Amino acid sequence: MCKYLDLNTNVIKWASEELSIPYYSHVDSKWRKYFPDFLCEMKTKSGDVVTYVIEVKPHKQTKQPVKKSGKKYLAEMARYSINKSKWEAAKKFCDENGWIFKVITEKELFK
Repeated sequence: MCKYLDLNTNVIKWASEELSIPYYSHVDSKWRKYFPDFLCEMKTKSGDVVTYVIEVKPHKQTKQPVKKSGKKYLAEMARYSINKSKWEAAKKFCDENGWIFKVITEKELFK
C-alpha cells in the first residue's frame, strides 16, 4: 500500500495512523480509539481532491467467521466484531466530513 501511495502521481499526500476515531467496542463494552492505517488525499480525473481513510486487512478478517466450536472461533468473532465497530465509526466519521472510507485486502493490493 505504501508503495502504491508513493508511486501514484495522483496522490497529493498521505500519512499512516495519523487519525484517531472513537468507537464503542461491544466486546469489552468500552469506548476506544481507532487509528486507521492510512489517510490519503488524491486528485481525481476531473481534478477534484478526495480524501480517503484506508484500512488494510487480510480478506478473511473482513468476513464473519464460519460458525464452529472452540477458542479460535471465539477469538475470530471478537476480532470481527471489533473490526466491524471500528469500520462503522470510520464510515460515519468520513460521511460527516465528506471523505471516503475503504477497506483494502490482499485481493485489491495484489491484482
